[in-house]
Amino acid sequence: MKRILVTGGAGFIGSHLCERLLAAGNEVICVDNLFTGSKQNIVHLLDHPYFEFMRHDVCFPLYVEVDQIFNLACPASPIHYQHDPVQTVKTSVHGAINMLGLAKRLRVRIFQASTSEVYGSPAVHPQPESYWGHVNPVGIRSCYDEGKRCAETLFFDYHRQHRLEIRSGAARTSPKHASACTGSLAPASRKASPRPSTTSQIGSDRSDTRAPRLPYERPHRRPALRFGPAEIEDNDATTARDSRSQ
Repeated sequence: MKRILVTGGAGFIGSHLCERLLAAGNEVICVDNLFTGSKQNIVHLLDHPYFEFMRHDVCFPLYVEVDQIFNLACPASPIHYQHDPVQTVKTSVHGAINMLGLAKRLRVRIFQASTSEVYGSPAVHPQPESYWGHVNPVGIRSCYDEGKRCAETLFFDYHRQHRLEIRSGAARTSPKHASACTGSLAPASRKASPRPSTTSQIGSDRSDTRAPRLPYERPHRRPALRFGPAEIEDNDATTARDSRSQ
């Protein structure tokens, strides 16, 4: 049995992850500040003998003893992350620093829930891992996009510098919160005229060019990293500054 920490565990994705981890025979510590998460998502788990809920903001350090970490904490809907953009950046960056610090101290594996938004407004569909994106660092969505990009930088630097075992992948969300749906489904639900959505393209084979996956599945566009100390090639010297040159 492993003791696993899930930040953002009271959210749509986090609560389902907690369920699956418990079903697999693990002990789960669910951490959430309930900004976008809800106790209703985990109320059925509160009486489980191996489930523990902690109301905590990942922007502040957390001192627990665990065997594995899933870092899912961050508002994913534009409605929520644009409500307090500074806090959104802090959640992504400070949260990553705190969880990486915990993983480093405990020498445990850590997963980062990323997003297709790190590609910005991509000029390539679908986006391979060799594509670094077409981003706007000063737009109203940048608090989320750039926060997640910085978190990925931190994860890879912790891997290179401290030999930390990491994984990163995009995650599926609910239609109510999905950025791909806020341009079409949300206005329709309010009986308003839906505006065209350019954030998602569904193929005839039901594939999605932004196709996020649950953390325990293989991501479609942001493959999980292999565990182990193998050095990841450093492309910093040749990284194209798309966000500056466009």
